[in-house]
Amino acid sequence: MSEKWPGAEYARRIQAGELAYQHCDRCGEAIFFPRVLCPACGSTELSWRTSGGRGTVYSATTIYSRNRDPYTVALVDLDEGVRLMTRIEDATPGEPPIGSTVEVRPVEIDGEPATVARLQGGGTNG
Repeated sequence: MSEKWPGAEYARRIQAGELAYQHCDRCGEAIFFPRVLCPACGSTELSWRTSGGRGTVYSATTIYSRNRDPYTVALVDLDEGVRLMTRIEDATPGEPPIGSTVEVRPVEIDGEPATVARLQGGGTNG
């Protein structure tokens, strides 16, 4: 893959422990997953920013498999205005924590950039 592909820069930042997203310097749009053009205005004037990792669960589901324990995957709206998909480490299976506050952090899983989240404030809100 080309070093100009923004996913390579994202992977480097995850490896460095930074939860990164892009920002359009022309229209101000927060952007995630990394792209070469702003989806709002088409600009190539994109810069990198670091998220504080705090967000709210927009949607969640528990995945059940024969070969592993159930786990929860969620779409999380970060405070900076981007939505990302992540695994929630401490969610109760079958009770997706819609509306709950989470803290998302960068990790590397099997050599690939990833994120995981933990519930904040003692559990689910509904």
